[in-house]
Amino acid sequence: MSIDIKQIKPNREKEIGQAKKKNELADFFSRDISLFGNKLSDKKKENFFSELSTLLSSGIDVKTALELVIEEQNKKNDKALFESIYKQVINGKSLSEAIMDSGKFTVYEHFSLKIGEESGRINEVLEDLAEFLNKKVKQKRQIVNSFTYPIMVLLTAVIAVIFMMNFIVPMFVDVFKRFNGKLPALTQFIIDVSNMFSKNIGWFIIIILGIVLLIYLQRKKDWYRKLKSKIILRLPILGPIAKKIYISRFCQSMSMLMGSHTPMLKSIELVQNMIGFYPFEKALEKIQQDILKGSLLYESMNKFPIFEKRVISLVRVGEEVNQLDKIFDKLNKHYSDELEHKISMLSSLLEPILIIFVGILVGIILVAMYLPLFSISTSVYG
Repeated sequence: MSIDIKQIKPNREKEIGQAKKKNELADFFSRDISLFGNKLSDKKKENFFSELSTLLSSGIDVKTALELVIEEQNKKNDKALFESIYKQVINGKSLSEAIMDSGKFTVYEHFSLKIGEESGRINEVLEDLAEFLNKKVKQKRQIVNSFTYPIMVLLTAVIAVIFMMNFIVPMFVDVFKRFNGKLPALTQFIIDVSNMFSKNIGWFIIIILGIVLLIYLQRKKDWYRKLKSKIILRLPILGPIAKKIYISRFCQSMSMLMGSHTPMLKSIELVQNMIGFYPFEKALEKIQQDILKGSLLYESMNKFPIFEKRVISLVRVGEEVNQLDKIFDKLNKHYSDELEHKISMLSSLLEPILIIFVGILVGIILVAMYLPLFSISTSVYG
């Protein structure tokens, strides 16, 4: 016997369908890419936690809720995953244990659910997890959408320049060889670059592929992650945005965990394991050690420039009044709003700047090629 989910949430399917159509392109660009299908995307996790929260709050038990979730799955891998979770729950395991054993969820998600089960606040924890993942996906979409058009413009420019250097410039060179006159400096420079590019294009491809392979092999090594984070944080516009993204995630995670009465040390440990940014991971590791030695959270955070002064000041207030969860929640909302504004502003600035840059680049090549022709026509009719 199965329960018709439409009677629990009549407009749910309609809303989901509309959302899917609206965000189809964004989903394509922002979907999580994983090798060999090992990773469950943040969007799928968000949908799973959101559905479970809706069903459980409607009075349905966990087993029936999981049955309904399984019925909704279209992909075999997803269906098999949720069926394995369902079977473990049937065999007596808790939802948090079944989710952890699946290997598709993080320690952070497992521990949050475990706290919800022990405290009787499973619905609230599921809602918080869905909201956390929703914001994570939304931030990723905003960034990807902001950079999709500029990257396409940049790729078009690169292809255009390669084409001109390999086909257009050599055609002009053949024309210039018929005249013994000295070429303008700009024209000679473009010709030299074209010759160098044509002769060494194979090496350029090998070097690019080598760099990509090196990054792929070293992406999890500490030295690479440290170097990458330093470069990102020092970028003029992108650095501050990246910093705010991780501060927002840190605040949201701490708000959720501390709101669930998780001990501070355990909260910091969980956030450290899931935040995925080297400077924050190392800072949180040292903060744990400082707290064990008797330091206050804000005192330890003050040692690391990765945390802004505003965050440290409000954390200090939160510790004094014993309302850290509320303080972190307010900080998360503040940084989320600020990020949305900055990312939309960045998108508005990047597009015209790149178009101007591409126009200047192509224009310089064309001017360089036509300068000798103007000189020849002047000398002929002069």
